Amino acid sequence: MSSCKNSIPQPLIFVLAGIPGLESSHGWFSVPFFLVFVAAVTGNITILCIIRVEKSLHEPMFLLLAMLSAVDLSLVSVTVPCMLGIFWMNAKEISFNACLTQMFLIPLFYVMESGVLLAMAFDRFVAIWHPLRYTTVLSNNLLVKMALVVLARAVAVLTPAPILVKRLESFQTHIIAYSYCAYMAVVQIACGDVADHIAYGLMVIVASVGFDLFFIILSYGLILHAVFRIPSWEARGKAFSTCGSHLCVISLFYSPVIFSVLAQILGYRMAPHLQIIIDNLYFLVPPMINPLIYWARTKQMRERVLRIFHCQGD
Repeated sequence: MSSCKNSIPQPLIFVLAGIPGLESSHGWFSVPFFLVFVAAVTGNITILCIIRVEKSLHEPMFLLLAMLSAVDLSLVSVTVPCMLGIFWMNAKEISFNACLTQMFLIPLFYVMESGVLLAMAFDRFVAIWHPLRYTTVLSNNLLVKMALVVLARAVAVLTPAPILVKRLESFQTHIIAYSYCAYMAVVQIACGDVADHIAYGLMVIVASVGFDLFFIILSYGLILHAVFRIPSWEARGKAFSTCGSHLCVISLFYSPVIFSVLAQILGYRMAPHLQIIIDNLYFLVPPMINPLIYWARTKQMRERVLRIFHCQGD
């Protein structure tokens, strides 16, 4: 229950604080944020272009990778420009409706990325358990259906967020102590009983990230079971190596979430500015690192990138 002595009505404009307590360092923070943004955009556009041009990469694994890159590109595009506006131009004001839009889109792409990672785990499961039927099972028709399910699930789970916030009538302040319009950051400055909002926030985590992580772990349990049934150690290593890139990506994506949940369970409270920096890294680091992982660990992708640089060198 958030009680307010001097409450204000629902404001037309919110003010984003950026990283509270470190306002004097916003200029320094903008440098790595900008560099990560450029790297993420360049890397993911490159992957999308390579997969589109290279006919040999029109396979389920790479089509799902293209889906992941498209989501990553969307995620950094709706987060970083707003942050850079705050850091560079002190553009902290955001209209109430724009705040609601951002509140919907940022977690939408995050939940979609989690769903794509689950689809990629299913791809690896089929590749190892049913290698002869791999392209038959994972047909283009099924991939389209999986993409639509990922999108529909994200929309269904996150549509209530702006609707619930729209119903909040009074606030303690119009200043959001965050670098973007996060749902819980807005709820925390609302007046009145926000228990339902907190319950909804937990439901989103469980119904999206928690659900996906459970089935990803289950998929890899079955993959390990299949791999250890192979008599040859060399064949085992070769089979499991096809999962290496995906394992790196899911570790990078889910580790911060698991760390935050464990910190809350163990009662460890981080400084607000540190929490905000870590939350921002959720949306910045995976989109930048994912292309590098697939370039480094996927032979077809690596050869194509090297061919591009070789042609430019000539």
